[in-house]
Amino acid sequence: MHTTGGATEAVAGREPGGAASARRPVGPYHLITALDDPHTRVPVPERRYIARSADGLHTVLLALPHPGRDPGLFLAEADASRYLLGPCAAPADALAGPGEPAWYSLPYLPVLPLPTVLAVHGGPLPDLTVRALGAALAQTLAVVHGQGLTFAGVSPAAVLLSAAGPRLTCYGAVRAAAPDGVSRSGLPGLEAGSLPPEQASGGTPDARGDMYALGAVLAYAATGYTMPERGELPAALRTIVARCLSRDPGSRPQPAELADALGGDTAAEDLAAVLPGPGWLPGRVIAALAHQSAAVLAAETPAAPAPPATGRTPTPSSPSRN
Repeated sequence: MHTTGGATEAVAGREPGGAASARRPVGPYHLITALDDPHTRVPVPERRYIARSADGLHTVLLALPHPGRDPGLFLAEADASRYLLGPCAAPADALAGPGEPAWYSLPYLPVLPLPTVLAVHGGPLPDLTVRALGAALAQTLAVVHGQGLTFAGVSPAAVLLSAAGPRLTCYGAVRAAAPDGVSRSGLPGLEAGSLPPEQASGGTPDARGDMYALGAVLAYAATGYTMPERGELPAALRTIVARCLSRDPGSRPQPAELADALGGDTAAEDLAAVLPGPGWLPGRVIAALAHQSAAVLAAETPAAPAPPATGRTPTPSSPSRN
């Protein structure tokens, strides 16, 4: 079901496609490697890389829009993400300056996208890992929804796993893909199985759609598919995940209910309440994260050319959205 060759490239710090493209500059950074494994064939809403500043002092996760996407919408959603709270939230900390090609960055820590994790592990994840993942993400969505926000981008590729817990990225991917009222079915970068049916037809993203998408993520982690047959789901997850995937938005659970069903504590303020400890990830995944960390530390960054007299160093933009 999953292949591991591309996962090895992504983990080892080599961009599938050649070292030259992996070293090209983007804003103040040089790309080290692609984060996502193309062999998993799971759509990713944006192009993601591990990158380093020209002086070698700062390593980041760098995201760029897909060719043909509206860079303004991409940056608007990245800018809005900086208000996100919650234990697994991964808000942007810097964005492209005026006149630059679109990009945003997050602080780097060793992480693997959920599809790559399944490839490295060799199949669906253990029940303990899936339950801890779901409880942590539900806890985060409870906070996000409490802020009056909709994540509108939950999908397998949006979930990054680290030894310290998951991170939820790709905020606003559904809104950035197409405006409300426009069909989003089949658009590049959107994973069909985790796109709520009402949003696929152009409906406005809302909290109930986030719960559908989270159910698809849990189904994927437990079976390798976002839309498995009910009998393929582990018995302990079958009822609650099926409710998340209901075509009727009103039948989907609230985040707190999902976290409770998975054994999480939504009143807690950190991941320690929902993660079972350092061993929450399978051994092969922990080893792959260590391999990635070592490869990134060893990667060389080209010397930065002297900037032109009229140039400037991009700085993070100020929040502008209400």
